[in-house]
This record gives sequence, structure tokens and C-alpha cells, in this order.
Amino acid sequence: MIINGHMLSLKVSEQHHNTPLHQFLKEEAFASKPIIHYWMEHRKVRINQKSAQHGAKVSLGDHIVIDLFETEESDVTPEYGDLEVLFEDEHLLIVQKPAGRPTHPNEKGQIGTLANLVAFHFQANGEEKRVRHIHRLDQDTSGTVIFAKHRLAHAILDQMLAKKWIKRTYIAVAEGLFKKKKGTINAAIGRDKHHAVRRRLSPTGQHAITHFQVTGVNKRLDMTAVELQLDTGRTHQIRVHLSSIGHPLAGDSLYGGSGVMDRCALHAKKVEMKHPFTDEHMSIEAPLPSDMAELLHHITS
Repeated sequence: MIINGHMLSLKVSEQHHNTPLHQFLKEEAFASKPIIHYWMEHRKVRINQKSAQHGAKVSLGDHIVIDLFETEESDVTPEYGDLEVLFEDEHLLIVQKPAGRPTHPNEKGQIGTLANLVAFHFQANGEEKRVRHIHRLDQDTSGTVIFAKHRLAHAILDQMLAKKWIKRTYIAVAEGLFKKKKGTINAAIGRDKHHAVRRRLSPTGQHAITHFQVTGVNKRLDMTAVELQLDTGRTHQIRVHLSSIGHPLAGDSLYGGSGVMDRCALHAKKVEMKHPFTDEHMSIEAPLPSDMAELLHHITS
């Protein structure tokens, strides 16, 4: 696989000689049936510089080129505002989500979300694109969020997330003093039948694993700074897991935290992964917002 801007090039090996084109694209470009159908309908695939036809087969040595560029009407209302871009190329966008802003709209026409700012960013750059988030953060959580800029990037990044090939690191301040310096919380999470928003540990819930490591302690404040990594991405996962071991996040009133902050003391610090097309190692870090930086300073000083 060779990428040049938005053009993806593939060479047919002996293994795929006389293979149907759709099967070759599924195996070598990691494309689903709907993506391949879109490409064919929009004449995005060329075999040896000729437009590919439905039902075509590929032969040894064939040169396949796919144009990944897409023009689509945005499904999110663009909204002007400050957007902190941490990384961007033709395939993905990684931004810093500020605390207090939802990741995406819950209904058509809604504004005030991170996705609205991303839609405006695309519009301002002359890019007609849908907004495709790969993962979400709670409204109160700040930090890194990944967006795909076309449907193949979305599909591959989704697979990478499911296979745990995207490493997400969080920083939090929790109440109380941890008995262990590091550990793993492996407990399923489900809905709380008695509360519309809350989640709780539930043996019939979704599998959830959180790894934590203590990075600072303040006995006077009775608070602990921790770094966390997730194997799964359940709603409120860190908040539920830490609360379940008696250490709710500072500021997290929903799960028993005190009001030391106006929000949950949680920041999605970093994402690490291989670029889905270039294989380049990426480590993208979001700067600490001022409220988290100040609280962590008190913990560690």
C-alpha cells in the first residue's frame, strides 16, 4: 500500500492473481462492501490507468489506484469557534476537546459541540466533508479526539480502536490515597436502572478494563494523581471504575466526588498509534487545560 496525498496505490501480487476486484479491495485496502460500492459508483478505482468495471478481476502485476477524495454534504451544522488542531492530514484530524463541550450533536441542527467546530474547520478550508468521530469524550472531559476525513479512514480507524491498536492515555485526580501504586480494574459496566445518566458495575454489562498508575499523592488534600489507559471505551468507564474502588474523580458529583473542581478532573492526555496509511508511529499529546494544570500542581507540590 502506497499513499500519495489522497491517492492510494496497490500492486497485485501472485497471491491475488485472477481474484475478483471487490475481494482484492476488501483484503488489501480493508474496505467494506458499502465503501467498495461507493468507489465503483463514483468511478474512484482505476486498474492500470483505466476506470475499473463492476465484476472485474485483477491480474499479477496490475496497478490499482483508488482516489480517496470525497465531496459530501456535512451532516453537522458548522459553527465558528476556536478549534485547537493537534494533527491533520488528508486522512485524519486530531483535536483538543475543551471541557464543557459535548463531542457531537444528539439531534439534527444542534450546535455547541466539538463536531460543529470541526464542520466549520472543514468548511473554512474548502473541504466538503462529513464529520466522522472515531471515539468520544464525556462533556466534562478535556483532551484528544480523533476524526476521520473519509470513509476508508473511518473504517480502518474503527478497526484499529476495536483491536486496541490505538493507545489512549488519560490523566486524572481522584479522591483518597490509593493502596496500590498501579493496578487493573476489570469489571463490566451497565446502565443504572434508577438513574437516566449514571452507569454502574454490572455482571451483565459490557466488558470494561482500566489500567491505572499513581503519579502523585497529596496526603494533606487526601487526593491522588493517576495516569490511566483503557482497553475498552465504555460510557463513563474511568469514572465508574475509580468510584467502584472508593476513589471517585475530584469534581465528579455524579459518582461521589467533591466539588474541588467545577468539572470531573479528567483529561485525555495522549493518543498513540500507527498512521492508518503510512504506518508512521504517531504520538499526539493535548496540553493540560489551566484548571487541571493548577490542581495537579497542588497535588505534586
